[in-house]
Amino acid sequence: MTRIRCNIVGCLALVGATVGSPACAQQQPEDSTGRAQNTLTIAKQQMVAAAPPDAVAAGLEILRLGGSAADAAIAVQLVLNLVEPQSSGIGGGAFALFHDAATDRTIAFDGRETAPIRVTPNLFMMSDGTPMKFEDATIGGRAVGAPGTLALLARLFQAQGKLTWSELFTPAIRLAQDGFIVGPRLAKLLAGDRAKRLRSFATARDYFYPGGEPLRAGSRKTNPEFAETLIAISEHGPSAFYTGPIAHDIIDAIRKTPKNPGQLSLTDLATYEIIERAPVCHSYRAYLICGMGPPSSGGLTVGQILGMLAHFDLPSMGADNPQSWHLLAEASKLAFADRNQFIADTDFVPVPEKGLLNPTYLTKRSELIRRETSILTPAANGLPPGINQTIYAPNAQKSRPGTSHISIVDAAGNAISMTTTIEGAFGSQVMVRGFLLNNELSDFSFLPARNGLAVANRVEPRKRPRSSMAPTLVFNADGTLRLVIGSPGGSRIIGYVAKTLVANLDWDMDIQSAIDLGHVVNRNGATDFEAGTEAERLVPAFTALGHATRIRDLNSGLHGIEIVEGTLRGGADPRREGVARGD
Repeated sequence: MTRIRCNIVGCLALVGATVGSPACAQQQPEDSTGRAQNTLTIAKQQMVAAAPPDAVAAGLEILRLGGSAADAAIAVQLVLNLVEPQSSGIGGGAFALFHDAATDRTIAFDGRETAPIRVTPNLFMMSDGTPMKFEDATIGGRAVGAPGTLALLARLFQAQGKLTWSELFTPAIRLAQDGFIVGPRLAKLLAGDRAKRLRSFATARDYFYPGGEPLRAGSRKTNPEFAETLIAISEHGPSAFYTGPIAHDIIDAIRKTPKNPGQLSLTDLATYEIIERAPVCHSYRAYLICGMGPPSSGGLTVGQILGMLAHFDLPSMGADNPQSWHLLAEASKLAFADRNQFIADTDFVPVPEKGLLNPTYLTKRSELIRRETSILTPAANGLPPGINQTIYAPNAQKSRPGTSHISIVDAAGNAISMTTTIEGAFGSQVMVRGFLLNNELSDFSFLPARNGLAVANRVEPRKRPRSSMAPTLVFNADGTLRLVIGSPGGSRIIGYVAKTLVANLDWDMDIQSAIDLGHVVNRNGATDFEAGTEAERLVPAFTALGHATRIRDLNSGLHGIEIVEGTLRGGADPRREGVARGD
């Protein structure tokens, strides 16, 4: 494991290159059910899959200038801060898997937020010994962790950048100054139930509700304050964010907010570190699948689901067979039981990574799955190799879906799968210098202990909260890159990614069809079926097997690129205004 300080990029010169003019938000056509749909995108050299369209346009412009996948990801993320501020930005954190085609090496970059130095395990506890209500704990400064996204972008640039640092900021600066077109998803959120919370913070209210009215879809919105922030970072590197006036403003906003003042300090920002980690890789049929390890639960939990499903003939059963989906749900129950028990930040607690993916262990776990009946929930965790007894209490707390995903392949064959977040929609609701701050500390367990046992995912100084983000790369048996995939969606990310992998690898669906396929998700509780999709027809069969069932909106944001016989085929999730574009 390698630790690298956030200010690895020194002073960088601003260049005058002009990249990317503002693009209008695009509307997808609808299918016969009224759902938006995308068509499979084909390219030969390079591709970006993300949402919304302005962010994809910025990444593609950078690729066309000769930039790498890392360069394009930086440009995409900076534009996302503008056009999808409810989901990600430089006030949050991210995980990225980067595959270097020249060296055939895959690196996992951990840009997860960290808890303040002064924090205690009782951060979210009331004076009477009970945990705070989630809605009360997540607004204001209390749940803000030290942001890691910008440090991650700088680390990507140092490792794989080809253009100049300042060039990568040009699309976002232009959009911030000239204006971007407000998309329908952002406008809908601003007019919805979250409006009351966001309006209670003056800076965010003035930006998102000019004149007292929410931003409307199709209107043009500028963000000159964010443009100034980006110019400072483009000229002076990430140190302009983690030290100096911007850092002082971040800490002032956190500590002086009238709701839930936080404990983050200038020292927390100045000492933030990116960690390079080995990716979590495992075999599935003829493929090697690599994901993000702890503090994310994504790679291990997806790996466990697939490791159990490998004992069933899903390819011959197909997507139309309710048994296929039953097996997927049952494997998910068992995997989530282990996730909730064992996975947390490995710098603080021992996580049995190898044991959780041990083939013999997963064979035994798969034997608990019955075709004719459903496992009662909550399913119990197992004891993987390396664990003699349970020394921590379980934590089943669910994360919120304020997240984005980016998939990119460049002309040299390099690829990045990057999932990025500010946690719940609009994060902490605290806005400073034109961007929102995260409320990521709410991913920790509110209860530090249960029944006399400490919770592995409890709050501790400098600790990184457990995540469900699952940026994923898939390789063929010969080692060539097969698929770049990931999704937002809180703890349901794991189910979204697992389903898409099964659909693409087992059922031979192209990546767009696999993304479009209705979701069936189980997190060791009731089984959720995506409303308005073909998944609803499975409910009677599941009910007969003993599942508790719920029909609900499942708003994934899957973005993927598959490589088939040298051709790039891109899929993007219409549920979140996703598009794939390439050359």
